[in-house]
Amino acid sequence: MNAFLKEGGEYRQAQATPGPVATNRMRGITLTSGEILNADSYVFACGPWLGKVFSFLAPHITPTRQEVFFFGTAAGDLRFTEAQLPVWIDNGKHLFYGIPGNHWRGFKIADDTRGPVIDPTTMERQISAEGLAAARSYLRLRFPALADAPLAESRVCQYENSTDQNFILDHHPEAENVWIVGGGSGHGFKHSAAIGDHVAQWITDDRRPDVLAPFAFDRAARVPA
Repeated sequence: MNAFLKEGGEYRQAQATPGPVATNRMRGITLTSGEILNADSYVFACGPWLGKVFSFLAPHITPTRQEVFFFGTAAGDLRFTEAQLPVWIDNGKHLFYGIPGNHWRGFKIADDTRGPVIDPTTMERQISAEGLAAARSYLRLRFPALADAPLAESRVCQYENSTDQNFILDHHPEAENVWIVGGGSGHGFKHSAAIGDHVAQWITDDRRPDVLAPFAFDRAARVPA
């Protein structure tokens, strides 16, 4: 964000509504203030709200509720820092993953199993007793030294799941000047820098790299919801 502003970009925090589409182009977007913004190209990277912003995406983007926990480690115990332990994921029956150190917020652990479907606007952000108990149970199984570690922080977030768990990066099917970026399915943030670079190239260079063809919208639309 700071680099964007330094280069002369303008940041606004507001709710935006897509404008009308005519002759294969979108004609502006409308902010809550009533102001209409016009541009040559538009990128919609709305996370779990994609299906609300574009109703035709609702069958292909499913927002789910996910819980994340940060457990405190003992003072001076460096075994669970990024210098001693890699980022990990258990792809067995548990589907937990973890990030050590994590800017000293604590030992991050979360269940990658898809949670209940939610409305991202009205979803409660309080962790559940069941989710915390499951995380502690997993710590006792795989990291027994953390079995009694205190909960230092918690988060409730959303996954924007695509039908096949791959990204959706493509033109709006009826507006060539609109790009839709989503379907992160829990790993969108980790790839955001590369995705942003590709989308910027598409817009500024007017080209579409073949490497992202698997993320085209028609691919997602063909997968049963």
